[in-house]
Amino acid sequence: MYPAAGRDKPVPYDPLLCGCPQVGNLHGTSSLGAKFTDSQAETAIIALAYQQGTTQVDIAELEPAERLKTLVAKEPDAIDRYLATLSGADVVRAMFRLESEERHAILLAVEPETAAEFIEDVPEEVAADLIEALPVADAASIVTALPSHEQADVLAEVEDEDMYRILGAMTPESARQARELLSYPPESAAGLMVREYLAFRASTTAREVLEQLTSGVRDLSRYLLQYAYVVEPDGLLGGVVRTRDLVAAQPATTIGSLMSRPTAVHAEADLATVDACLEESEVLSLPVTDDVGRMLGVVEREHVDDALVERATDDHLKSQGIVGGEEFRSMPLAERSGRRLSWLSINIVLNMISVSVIAFFEETLAAVIALAVFLPIVSDMSGCSGNQAVAVSMRELTLGVVSPRDALRVWWQEAKVGVLNGLALGVLLGLAAWVWKGNPALGVVVAAALAINTVVAVSIGGMVPLLLKRFGADPAVASGPVLTTVTDMCGFFLVLGIATLALGWL
Repeated sequence: MYPAAGRDKPVPYDPLLCGCPQVGNLHGTSSLGAKFTDSQAETAIIALAYQQGTTQVDIAELEPAERLKTLVAKEPDAIDRYLATLSGADVVRAMFRLESEERHAILLAVEPETAAEFIEDVPEEVAADLIEALPVADAASIVTALPSHEQADVLAEVEDEDMYRILGAMTPESARQARELLSYPPESAAGLMVREYLAFRASTTAREVLEQLTSGVRDLSRYLLQYAYVVEPDGLLGGVVRTRDLVAAQPATTIGSLMSRPTAVHAEADLATVDACLEESEVLSLPVTDDVGRMLGVVEREHVDDALVERATDDHLKSQGIVGGEEFRSMPLAERSGRRLSWLSINIVLNMISVSVIAFFEETLAAVIALAVFLPIVSDMSGCSGNQAVAVSMRELTLGVVSPRDALRVWWQEAKVGVLNGLALGVLLGLAAWVWKGNPALGVVVAAALAINTVVAVSIGGMVPLLLKRFGADPAVASGPVLTTVTDMCGFFLVLGIATLALGWL
């Protein structure tokens, strides 16, 4: 839920409740089925609906996007109150159905905390586009309201000139912290960490800790509350205490006597290392330290999982020809078309190279027309086997299990699998061809072609990602086209070439 306007302070945010702020029930239910603190938003919606000839029964069926359109046009001051009645998912869905000008108007009409809630829920690329289009002062207010790790993620996607302007408009402390986080690789421990955590001296008592947590002096809505960290005056990490142990301890017990030695990760540790440390430690978060052991922040299990999912999604999109980052249907039409055409136009050239093999064996194909049925089967089955090998190599590259210098070992491992699977698939397809046409020679031709092409496909699929990595190309983008071209060319050549040699028996 999004915080309602008119409150003295933003709605408390509880990180223990899946990131969902707690919002109390709003009084009063409108005829539209939504709750409002007053009738302004409802009046605006009804007025526009009746201008369009809509009955009051139809109004209840209006989607949130249509209601927001209405409020933007008629009653922008009521947008904040209306967003308070929607879940985060409903707000994102509605905003994606609006025009860019309407989204910008909504972000300017609501409180910075409300806008920040929405920015948190959308991909960084979309968030950056929205932030860049706002006046610098408003953009800085929204970015300041974001959690520290989100600030860095969004600013990293913004154009450099706009980023410097926004940083210049932020408070000095917020800008300093954002610059520090931006200096780390985005998938490093420091790039994923948050700066909002509980830290105390070792001599602090349990009573003093609880008094500070309940005094309201600090806004803890963004803080990690599962653990409290003991930090020395020079910033060195001393230990960690579970907050539930603090609650159960005697009031005079010092936090130093309750602490245990924590597992910490270095600021520049990569994503795989951080994930492994979290798995081994079986905790929800880990402290992040610099070279000398000074505590910099905390990296959460949730953020590591999000980064892993984002990496896997990015690789999958690239393998499917979506290049240049994530694509959404709310993006400009020309941009979406251009991104796809850059991939599809290359595939036209590669496909023309593949089919040129068929033209070379035109006479063989005309003599045994049944071969045309098996050409796509051989190329497709081989391509599937090759894609399996690509997937394994991509995964092992991600985990650091293999490197480009292991290409020959990978080839040998894949070749053994290719021989076994190629023989099995070849026999199945050969029997099908024999039964269908009653010609055992045809079965032998397609069986041999599929068996050999399967070995070729898995060999190429296993090695290509490593070789592309070696020469600085992106394996996720280029592996697919290379594999498809090679398997198609070899498949067509093997079927038609072997058929040419056995033409007298076909």
